[in-house]
Amino acid sequence: MSNAPVIRSDVPGSFPWSVFHVRHPQLVRRVLDALPYGPAERSAVERLLVESTDGVLEPLRADAVDATDGPDAVDATDATDATDATDAADAARWLTWGEGLWGRPWGEAPFLWAESYFYRRLLDATGYFRPGAWQGVDPFAPFKAAELGGSAVDDELAALDALDGLPQTRRREALLSSSLWGNRADLSFGITAEPGGPAASGLVADDGALLWAALERAGGGRLCVVADNAGRELLPDLVLIDHLLTGGPAAQVTLYVKPQPYFVSDATMADVLAALERLRTAPTPAAAAAGERLWRAMGSGTLAVRTHPFFCAPLPFHDMPADLREEFADAALTIVKGDLNYRRLVGDRLWPPTTPFTAATAHFPSAVAALRTLKSDVIVGVDATTVARLDDTGTPWRTDGRHAVVQVDARR
Repeated sequence: MSNAPVIRSDVPGSFPWSVFHVRHPQLVRRVLDALPYGPAERSAVERLLVESTDGVLEPLRADAVDATDGPDAVDATDATDATDATDAADAARWLTWGEGLWGRPWGEAPFLWAESYFYRRLLDATGYFRPGAWQGVDPFAPFKAAELGGSAVDDELAALDALDGLPQTRRREALLSSSLWGNRADLSFGITAEPGGPAASGLVADDGALLWAALERAGGGRLCVVADNAGRELLPDLVLIDHLLTGGPAAQVTLYVKPQPYFVSDATMADVLAALERLRTAPTPAAAAAGERLWRAMGSGTLAVRTHPFFCAPLPFHDMPADLREEFADAALTIVKGDLNYRRLVGDRLWPPTTPFTAATAHFPSAVAALRTLKSDVIVGVDATTVARLDDTGTPWRTDGRHAVVQVDARR
């Protein structure tokens, strides 16, 4: 498979450029408004914003703080060290990952790499890694909590009560649609949507039937799910997992989450626990029952939640380490959720959109399916007629979140 150009953020007006010059400044304002960070943290965040738009890439400093040195290793009010305090092992990893990039403008780095590094540096700036009062505090927690606690979630959870009244095929379609479009406020878990409605019309590639066939073939095996976002998007993922465990296709599900906060709303173990509690305490029977089943499944090991440092690496899944590759190789099927994981799965490049999905995912060690709402430029596996139709609309269909794909590579 020939290489396509790596996506970068140095083209003014492009979507990647807007992420650094429009989205990140807005994000920084929200982060600083959401929590009462002190002057050192605020100054460090502001300096990161300037560096990432107008400066050059600087490596993490392992000498700023070593996580094993104890609480006196660095003064939490020291604004000088607040931008790059880290432990030696993490600094060494990033030094290797950034080989050939240090000292170059941020825009010249691959877009996926630069975005990942921005969020890693944002955690440093807010004191997430440094011994002190802000250590371990998720800077995105207020956003996640507000979304999960919103009244709209109650309505969506209430819709689960209608599941039992649906035919099996329709129930599966609703659960899959909910997991795919979990961030769309009007879906109400997809249960009340009519087949062929707005959600279905937004699909630019639909291997839904292939996905259920692959799941049925995997009956009694272990499935992997690589999570994307927390909050309202994680809830339907968990409900789908509950169905896979109780409906028969899976004997065990391994849910992979991020080891630390990442890309604003990416799910961590804390977010899984918050979502489970939201389900268990829901006032509607179906949601509460699903939450209880999932809670017990975690206790028995039927549902295992795992993580790995690589999930916060700035690299495609093609470069995953051997231990993680072995975990996926043992799965009957891996379901990869969301836009960021899709970029890592197929490679964050400007592939011709008609490039076969199976060609872009041939490196993956298990059969793999992608459930992804389009929010970035990369796309594969779309037929030429659909591409021409969408291009003719003159809309940013690759990045506006109004289109999605369900794609499957079941050849293994």
